[in-house]
Amino acid sequence: MNYIKYFPMELLFWVMALVLLATSNGHEHHFTLCPLANLGYEGWCPGCGLGRSISHIFHGRFNESFSEHWFGFPALSIIIYRIYSLIAQRRTHQTLTLNK
Repeated sequence: MNYIKYFPMELLFWVMALVLLATSNGHEHHFTLCPLANLGYEGWCPGCGLGRSISHIFHGRFNESFSEHWFGFPALSIIIYRIYSLIAQRRTHQTLTLNK
């Protein structure tokens, strides 16, 4: 039960976000938590564009990804690095806990 106490919820969040983006189709409209989209705004939203951009990367549509949001590639790199650092931090914490 102690492993749940020290499990980084941020790690679960980022992994689930990438899984959802990888399995979604960037062209279809779906339920969103975006306040602009929920208010009926049909224009370009930087947050929605970034999500669609990362989704296009996962589907190999790199030109469409760049046209949705230019920061898609750097954002995906940052998220992957953050996942890696959270896993490394968790392993370090487990090692320190076992050595006590």
